[in-house]
Amino acid sequence: MDDMNRRISLDFSKDEKTIRAELAAYFPDLDEEQFLQWQQSQKLENRLINGERRFFRNAVPNLFRVDSVAHQAKLKVDGPDSSTLPAFRLQHTQNLLNELKATGTFEPKQFEITFTLTVDADAVPAGETLRCWLPFPRVAPPRQTNVELHKTSQDNYQLADNRQLQRNLYMEQKALAKTPTKFSYTASFETLPAYFNLNQLSVESYHTNDSLFQHYTSERPPHIVFSQRMQDLADSIVGDSIDPIEKVQKIYYWINRHIPWVSALEYSTFECIPAYVLDHQKGDCGMQTLLFMTLARIKGIPCKWQSGWMLHPGNKNLHDWCEVYYEGIGWVPLDQSFGLQNTQNQQLRDFYINGMDRYRLIFNDDFSQDFNPQKAYSRSEPIDFQRGEVEWKNGNLYFDQWTYSLVVKELN
Repeated sequence: MDDMNRRISLDFSKDEKTIRAELAAYFPDLDEEQFLQWQQSQKLENRLINGERRFFRNAVPNLFRVDSVAHQAKLKVDGPDSSTLPAFRLQHTQNLLNELKATGTFEPKQFEITFTLTVDADAVPAGETLRCWLPFPRVAPPRQTNVELHKTSQDNYQLADNRQLQRNLYMEQKALAKTPTKFSYTASFETLPAYFNLNQLSVESYHTNDSLFQHYTSERPPHIVFSQRMQDLADSIVGDSIDPIEKVQKIYYWINRHIPWVSALEYSTFECIPAYVLDHQKGDCGMQTLLFMTLARIKGIPCKWQSGWMLHPGNKNLHDWCEVYYEGIGWVPLDQSFGLQNTQNQQLRDFYINGMDRYRLIFNDDFSQDFNPQKAYSRSEPIDFQRGEVEWKNGNLYFDQWTYSLVVKELN
């Protein structure tokens, strides 16, 4: 419990004075009733910790994403969102569809990555052994292939078999006094985009007795749980639709319309992520994905987790998405977080319901999977695995005791 309280305190690191100061540029004469409404509705996410009102470290940026009044105030001061990602994605996916139409296939893209995890100086006593797990690219054909390890910071390392659905590269190193400890590797891989024009493909009825169907339509407590609330929501969204494509589309549209993307609390602090998403009507990419997977599985649609990094130029970041299984077609990628694109062209608008761009790095084909070798202590991130994990003989080292970086080089 002390460890959990510490994790929560790190997320809720700001006091009310700090939050008001961040809002002052947009609301110089902030109405007290408005502030209280944001606080009570959790649009300004907060908790009472040791008798003090504490706010989530990204509470104000998130407020601009979920509240129309705050959003308009930000627009007046800062102007429209300057992110280049939506325009890049739209042009890139248009290029992919053109490429597919012209050639009937896609050209693979090669990347080289260097992943580095750096433990703070004196995070553990000098001479103690640090155990480190770094996420490593999976061989996930056809979308990720030709994975090669080129260099590691330590001569002695252990690379998990590709059967590990959260694949890791394990290394050890003794800590030196007053010196950060670095673990790193360099690897390369090929990635292939995907697009399935489901309207022109024949989707068969599911073989409901098959192990694949049963496994990927089952509950995965504590985060994929078929509560009555979830079942009722799935029923209300899907209605009387029986076609798998239509079910998936309806769920995707509903989440896109009702659950805006926000910066999230650390996943280890949640009891059930999809329940939180419904309570707060917001979530990041993994939270939106887990809600989609829960609703889809309830309606008999097999789906599985996939995650790693998005590698779009200038927008490299951690990212989560999933894959949906259609009988007679196979696994089809779906990115709930990227949502519907801003275009009148329906094929482009809906691209991420049944397609994937080529700027992806796949580390995980499931969530909450064991490492090889296994950790002795609880993970910093028990669900996803994109940043790494570290421990020593006396416990886990949390995210505030080390940093990570991913350097990406496009090879073609």
